[in-house]
Amino acid sequence: MQALALIGLTVACQPATPAPRAAIDGSQQLVVVITPSWTSTVGTMARFERATPASEWTRVESPIPLVVGRTGIAWGIGFDKVSAAGPHKHEGDGKAPAGIFPLDTAFGFAPRDAMRSVLLPYVQLLPTTDCVDDTASSHYNTVVDRASVSRVDWSSAEHMRQVSQYEIGVIVGYNASPPMRGRGSCIFLHIWAGPDSHTAGCTAFDQAKLREVLLWLDPRKRPLLVQLTAPEYNRLGVSWRLPPVG
Repeated sequence: MQALALIGLTVACQPATPAPRAAIDGSQQLVVVITPSWTSTVGTMARFERATPASEWTRVESPIPLVVGRTGIAWGIGFDKVSAAGPHKHEGDGKAPAGIFPLDTAFGFAPRDAMRSVLLPYVQLLPTTDCVDDTASSHYNTVVDRASVSRVDWSSAEHMRQVSQYEIGVIVGYNASPPMRGRGSCIFLHIWAGPDSHTAGCTAFDQAKLREVLLWLDPRKRPLLVQLTAPEYNRLGVSWRLPPVG
């Protein structure tokens, strides 16, 4: 997400994701998502944490079920050269991005005062909140309050307050700084519609677990989403210093 411009508030985005190993080495919180294959719409999520960047990873919980894009996952921007195998994400493909991405901003229907326990920057969604997926817009891949911008230059956007699964969620810092048009937009962790559902390109799971994750994420610990197929996780785990998930 390039930036969050909402209700007159601008929250600076995370910088572009560094090299995979450097990103992992600087983090103390990981949300690890693994799918069986590139076309799988289901997978598992487990959290890991460590006391310092030099410590060993500790698993927070056993893996839980989740769902991803309606057509699976695909290498996100910044990871095109990691492997010749697998598809590459583009706008409208129905795939969640594969790679390593920051978890930088929380959102929800409730006002900030009701979400004081959330450590991430938090923004309340309003009826005028849009996430712009129009590649021709200057606000592409940005969450904005359309009532506050000088000109609405998009013809396509998610009206976030109208989506019940966005009651709580986290913006995934994907395709940012600046966004590359056409490589995908509006990527979130959000509430699922059940184990047999899928998303348009986000990652979704049980509401109670998502709330638990939301309260756990700490920006001081540089939390990351690691999202890969099982074969790629096994192949890259050692070189990227990822925690074992077996």
